[in-house]
Amino acid sequence: MPDFILKPITALGRDAAEVETIGPWTLTEKIDVALASLAVRRGRLADVQAAASAAGVPLPGPAASATGALYGAFWVTPEMWFIEAPFATHEDIRAALLAVFGEAASITEQTDAWVRFDLSGPGLERVLERLSNFDLRAAPDGAATRTVMEHLGCYLIKRSSALVTIYGPRSSAGSLHHALVVAATSVL
Repeated sequence: MPDFILKPITALGRDAAEVETIGPWTLTEKIDVALASLAVRRGRLADVQAAASAAGVPLPGPAASATGALYGAFWVTPEMWFIEAPFATHEDIRAALLAVFGEAASITEQTDAWVRFDLSGPGLERVLERLSNFDLRAAPDGAATRTVMEHLGCYLIKRSSALVTIYGPRSSAGSLHHALVVAATSVL
């Protein structure tokens, strides 16, 4: 019998999600979201759109995100999206999406490949302009883009003027977290 017990930890290596307040901003490690990629198979776009509509899975256009009753999504490339859902009900998000899309789409589990940070508060553009060339001030709510932060390929989603989501590689969660904290601290 082994003398150790396996237990889940967050991307930052803790027992619970990290939440930090830095001046007017709150940086939250989100661990309650399941994530999967959905790519349309050749010639099956109409099938995917019909299945998505019936299941309430939003499929936003280029550089955009959308939120439905159960699923959220953001555009990644033509005919490809990342789909978000509550982890409590979608721990196996791939299986749930396969039941919706069948052979019309290729679906890949992404939950443990990415770390998600939500940054909230007023004046977020002051923080993010130090990390990315994405013009948060000019972007509409719901904008989504691939960008680079601290030499890491990340996805940035503007949920509102006071809330952004940043997805970065889980293997670099500590570096991305540090960069976000330093950027916020530097503009206080």
